[in-house]
Amino acid sequence: MYGSKRLAVVTGASSGIGAELTNLFVHDGYDVIAVAEGIEPHCYADYPDGLAGTITAVQADLRTTEGVDTVVAAVDNDGRALSAAALNAGIGCGGTFAETDLADIMSVIDLNIRGTVRLASFVVRHMLARGSGRILITSSVASMMPGPNHVVYNATKSFLQSFAEGLASEASDGGVTVTALMPGPTDTQFFRRAGLENTIMGRLDKDEPAAVARAGYDAMNNGKRKVVAASVLSKAMAAVSTVTPDSVKARAHRILAEPSDD
Repeated sequence: MYGSKRLAVVTGASSGIGAELTNLFVHDGYDVIAVAEGIEPHCYADYPDGLAGTITAVQADLRTTEGVDTVVAAVDNDGRALSAAALNAGIGCGGTFAETDLADIMSVIDLNIRGTVRLASFVVRHMLARGSGRILITSSVASMMPGPNHVVYNATKSFLQSFAEGLASEASDGGVTVTALMPGPTDTQFFRRAGLENTIMGRLDKDEPAAVARAGYDAMNNGKRKVVAASVLSKAMAAVSTVTPDSVKARAHRILAEPSDD
């Protein structure tokens, strides 16, 4: 029925990096289960017949157990082994911790951490049973620094970076690779949704989602454990973070994420 086409899952697939990752998988002949909340993924390029795979849009809120179960069911119902998974869904929430609604804070944790870990549990077990597979987890250069005015988001990305690198070591014994994609500021809807548009960070030049996705996709296919994507600025931010004291990084981040009256 499916010939030799491979199966992949991409979360956060309706726009930005996730949509670009979906395009890359489809162009390479994968059939993709593209997961997004609220609206069906639609921002995909057209490819010639015979070259591209197919896209199955799955609506799911990965902050919930039910949402993750919906994705698991979609994979199980397909019946094929899962060859690749890009766990990319994530949100942020700008503002100081004390002034941010707790429900908004927990929403960030539930999607970025709980949803990713729940789905990763299924994906890793599924791939290890087969003895092969590739996983891409979207972290951030923000994982390398404290994040005043964005404190919970940065903390979730620090968790994901550590999780991805530790999981890469474990899973390698079973033929499964895990790659952490570490974007810098990227031109997506993230800053608007996080309420960070009116900040220095929100007004900085940003990387193109297609370039970030390509860097992550190539690193995943090459079995690398992490990649900083994609511009010189993003790579410089990561390099500087490795030698800068946390207190200095925290002060710098506070300035960058401080709302402006301009």
